[in-house]
Amino acid sequence: MVNGTHGHKPRTQAAHRSRRWFMNKALLAGGVSAVAAMGGYAATQAGAETTATADATASASASPSGPPAGGGFGQTIAYDDFVGVTTDGTVVEDLYAIHSTGVSTAPVVRAAAAFVDALTDDQKSATLFDVDADQWLDWTNVDSNDRDGVALRDLTEKQYALGMKLLKSALSARGLKQANSIRKLNHFLGEYSGDTSKALNEDAYWFTVMGTPSATEAWGFQFEGHHLVINYFVLGDQVVMTPTFMGSEPTKITYDGVDYHLFREETAAGLKLFRALNATQRAAALSTAAKTGTDLIAGAGQDNAEIPYAGVKGSALDRRQQLLLDLAEVYVGYQDEGHARARMRDIEKHLDDTYFYWIGEYEDDSAFYYRVHSPVVLIEYDAESPLAYHEDEDGSSASPSASASASASASPGAGGPGQMGDPTQQHIHTIIRTPNGNDYGVDLLKLHLATDH
Repeated sequence: MVNGTHGHKPRTQAAHRSRRWFMNKALLAGGVSAVAAMGGYAATQAGAETTATADATASASASPSGPPAGGGFGQTIAYDDFVGVTTDGTVVEDLYAIHSTGVSTAPVVRAAAAFVDALTDDQKSATLFDVDADQWLDWTNVDSNDRDGVALRDLTEKQYALGMKLLKSALSARGLKQANSIRKLNHFLGEYSGDTSKALNEDAYWFTVMGTPSATEAWGFQFEGHHLVINYFVLGDQVVMTPTFMGSEPTKITYDGVDYHLFREETAAGLKLFRALNATQRAAALSTAAKTGTDLIAGAGQDNAEIPYAGVKGSALDRRQQLLLDLAEVYVGYQDEGHARARMRDIEKHLDDTYFYWIGEYEDDSAFYYRVHSPVVLIEYDAESPLAYHEDEDGSSASPSASASASASASPGAGGPGQMGDPTQQHIHTIIRTPNGNDYGVDLLKLHLATDH
């Protein structure tokens, strides 16, 4: 281990990996019956994910270009076993290099150092890990309290403010607004479901810090909770902010007098590109598989997923290539502006070898899936089946006080392609990754250790 100071943590991480793997294996093997003992909203969500895995398998077999089965329930692996997302298990070499981006990381280094310094010894023991710790890969987007680190709700007012300053220094203004809105709607879901005391709370999000915040040495942090996981690796003035998972249920609602409409840009940019395709391009992009309750395949536990290219290739998009770049920028633009520009330059270099893939209809309110995939970026957008939130028949938002009747009507197998009914834009999952070994900055860390140590 590098920078190891907390010898008891690897054992803790191994125990958590074992529990998550056991739960995932039980879900995949036992279906809904395996979920029943879990209880509550977590059981509902896990049951839907189980059904979705079967759906994804069917979709893959229905179309040669369809995605492999995967869902969000894979086995969490050890850091030393990490390969990264590939098309066929073989890593494309020489994609990443240690270089200067010309964008300072001093603000995030200072913010992280101040946050760590403000923690108590017990909090540091729970929060600080080696830079190559398994903790990087031990994340989930489900509503679980089984997480390492320190939760926002357990911080003092000063510590909380420093934690928010760390996020602010790492994200763009738009990214910070998105993250805070996801947290807020997670709290709404807790009120709607009748329990904000556990994971359905805007402050049920955990920080862990890997390595020591430094201007020269490798380090990073993870911010993890329901529907929001940010992995942020730093080496010198280089940043890797993947995997980053963002989602919400609901996505469009008025809550506490504020109008929320999450993922509007992701939805609009995807539709704009697909609708701009000509007939030949659209035929190449559009899957013959039907949209299922969940089609996202590179989520939690899928760090070594093999995902073949599918869809229309960037080299065939002519002037529409700019729309593909615009779509990628929506996701990349959640990190601070300077490092987002550096990331976009890397993506543009591989634009001809970038694929755009679509499942489903393409009306304004359609539930659809799309994927942007190249040697250096993987983006997924998925409108999924409802799990805990259901609108009234007239499309208006149900209030938190209606949770009992809503939950009673949301019985498993309610129809449609997903366990809880037809997919909807009121439940969206997204993820962005760096394929071929550089999620969590792994490839950069290897290069750093090989050349500088």
